[in-house]
Amino acid sequence: MRLGSRSPNEFIQLLNQKNEIIQKKCLEKIIHLTIMIDIKVMLGDSTITEQKTFDPKLVMDYFQKINDSLKDWSVHDVSISNNDDLQRIFTKFEIMEGSYLISGHISIQFHVLLYYKPDQRVIDSQKELAEIVDLTKNKEQQLSDNSDQFVLNKLKEMGYKDFDHQKLFEVFYENDEFREKVYAEIEKDVGVDFKELSEKKTQLFNELDSLLVETYQTSPVLIDDARLVSGEEGCLCTIDLEFVKNEIKEGLFDPRKISDSVKEKILKRLDEIEMFFS
Repeated sequence: MRLGSRSPNEFIQLLNQKNEIIQKKCLEKIIHLTIMIDIKVMLGDSTITEQKTFDPKLVMDYFQKINDSLKDWSVHDVSISNNDDLQRIFTKFEIMEGSYLISGHISIQFHVLLYYKPDQRVIDSQKELAEIVDLTKNKEQQLSDNSDQFVLNKLKEMGYKDFDHQKLFEVFYENDEFREKVYAEIEKDVGVDFKELSEKKTQLFNELDSLLVETYQTSPVLIDDARLVSGEEGCLCTIDLEFVKNEIKEGLFDPRKISDSVKEKILKRLDEIEMFFS
């Protein structure tokens, strides 16, 4: 049974009231932990601008603090899920009281936006990449337009006089080493080392990746499981109460059968959760 669900039972209504207080305090705490600050970033066109962000580590540290405080509870490690630009930090905890399992789930879902650090090296690297791309594109087009003739001319220079286009295809298809040797000679003639340029491009892309900075965006709202799955930003705080029989959990049960002593213990456990956010 998810607390917050409608029920005519007075005990469940009392739990729902406590759950509402817990959710409110949880949201207030998350809002405090995700206060936005301004940082300077660079766009892809080299424009410097300000972007708002928060520090997810503050949320992770707080969730860990909650787990460390739950001495009697079974807790899950604070985890982070990553789905492209959507991330989620979450933790779960549970405890048995009598035949009833109390389980809590707290999480925050947020988007990650990538920018460049405001560093001159970003501009320089982009310029170098553009020059390499233009050079290789032009030379590759030149080779593509005249490939057969380039190869036949080079073969004649190397002493092969009687190659026609069909024979050229057969030799190149059957002899990888010969083909690579001929193309290496052609690349030397056109003044471009495509392998070296490719390695340089990889190096520049890696350098640009190292100059990326992440910013984090979330919304100060409570969301439910459905909105979490659909990718909405916000905070999730849920508490479930289940009846356990023969190690099988049952969400539907008669709350009138809960003994007074177990009810008291359940209420105390919810008080413990509320204290996390006080």
